[in-house]
Amino acid sequence: MRDAQLGSLTVSTLGLGCMGMSPMYGPADEAESIATIHAALDQGCTLLDTADVYGRGGNEELVGRALAGRRDQAVLATKFGLQWSSSGDEPMPLGSDGSPAYARQALDASLRRLGVDHLDLWYLHRLDRRVPIEETVGAMAEAVQAGKVRQLGLSECRR
Repeated sequence: MRDAQLGSLTVSTLGLGCMGMSPMYGPADEAESIATIHAALDQGCTLLDTADVYGRGGNEELVGRALAGRRDQAVLATKFGLQWSSSGDEPMPLGSDGSPAYARQALDASLRRLGVDHLDLWYLHRLDRRVPIEETVGAMAEAVQAGKVRQLGLSECRR
């Protein structure tokens, strides 16, 4: 598989989005999902993408279990800022939170669920129109300075 540069990160040109490996659109099979992640890594796919909202945090836990003993083989990306209800059978969107306080809280929770000490790529899932983007990105930059994140990004952040 070929590689490409993503900022200072070298990633495979083909990445693996892990959202469907958690019950977002129906049942998920954890063993099959972990086997899929391992097969992707074995084939040279290094970019794994998840988010704190996928499976209400369960997707990050799954990816963390899959990467146990193989963290050095993956470029790990996760998102924050998109909030969903934490109760009920069907998750409901609640909106976005790009506040610096929430960013810090979300990062620490993602690191814990993933079982890692840093992320390779951390990005804002959706723009929070109530918070100036400079404040959100400022809090994200603090995470880089603290060594918790290597690169930053934005996802679907149009006004």
